[in-house]
Amino acid sequence: MRVGPWTLVGALAVAQLVSWGSLFYSFALFVVPMEAELGWSRAELNGALSLGLVIVGLAALPVGSWIDRRGAWLVMTGGSLLGAAACLAWSGVDDVLFFYAIFAALGLAQAATLYEPAFAVITANLGARARQGILYVTLLGGFAGTVFAPLTQWLIDSFGWREALLWLALGNVVLGAAVHAVVLRHTRTPVRSRPVAGAGAGPLRRALHSRAFWGLLLMVVCHSFAFTALVFHLIPLLRERAVPMGVIIAILTLVGPAQVAGRLVLLALGRRVRAVTVGLVPIVCLPLALLILLLLPPHAVILGFYALLHGIGNGVLTIARGIIIPEILGTEGYATVSGALALPATLARAAGPLAAAAIWALAGYDTVLALMLGLSAFGALAYFVGVRPFSRTPS
Repeated sequence: MRVGPWTLVGALAVAQLVSWGSLFYSFALFVVPMEAELGWSRAELNGALSLGLVIVGLAALPVGSWIDRRGAWLVMTGGSLLGAAACLAWSGVDDVLFFYAIFAALGLAQAATLYEPAFAVITANLGARARQGILYVTLLGGFAGTVFAPLTQWLIDSFGWREALLWLALGNVVLGAAVHAVVLRHTRTPVRSRPVAGAGAGPLRRALHSRAFWGLLLMVVCHSFAFTALVFHLIPLLRERAVPMGVIIAILTLVGPAQVAGRLVLLALGRRVRAVTVGLVPIVCLPLALLILLLLPPHAVILGFYALLHGIGNGVLTIARGIIIPEILGTEGYATVSGALALPATLARAAGPLAAAAIWALAGYDTVLALMLGLSAFGALAYFVGVRPFSRTPS
């Protein structure tokens, strides 16, 4: 039985909320209780997270290629089941090497379940309404941290960290695997590559020869690198500047709603705004946010503007990645091309915090911010040059 397009969007949105919340955002809440019980260092624990992010990047292109050839039903259902199995194994972990193996599995599960596979399904099944569908999915997905941070902390406080992981595993089965198995079983597969007379290249090869693809890729990589570097270093950076911890928590809390606010504005504008124009939002917001941190005094109101710009830029970038590809590169081979973008972007997310820590140790956080500003400006220039021809032509 084929589900309606908006039933599909609603079901995918719920599954994305659970997948992001349980497989990605929950990690930070387990660090302290695991340190206390197992005696592992924070470096050992975060090393597993970095490994998982690297695996996400390496798996992105094969996952996208699979979806383009065979559809998303098996890969997304299997990804949720793998995520549940990894949480189950995590609940009984007492060996560091086993813990790293678990996070390698979690990386595969994330590559198979998070935004890119869902965007491919929506693009294949909603046609001209795909942008609206992607917006709805990311609106709910944007609340994953807001919902799962307090929920996971409550589970840890009430049952202990090992039992909390059992509940997260159950959520991946009931609201992840079961949802994917039911709603994706009879969906259309993404547009497949077909031989075209006189065109001897597939969608990925054509994308790799497109200036627009490389402009988008460089923008996404630079933004991902700078964003995660800032996220993981914002607390020590602001503490060095004597910002009270209460103000820091308020700033961090503001980033999530700002992401959703940016997506709501795009939803209200609908198709009146070109996808390539949407991509201008993050390339403006991130450099401005970095300039605030670098040049202005760390007062609460000023930092609030930083959080708004940072959140809006990152929230809109998620949308831009999903809707720019079909507008400038076409829908054929969407999942493969999306995976090719996700690979270097995810590796950049994994490298950002480590690189920022090394630069901070040598030269301090002002140098980190200055280098991130230069990197984000380079990404903005690359995007502008790459998509400029498409801003003058109809969709």
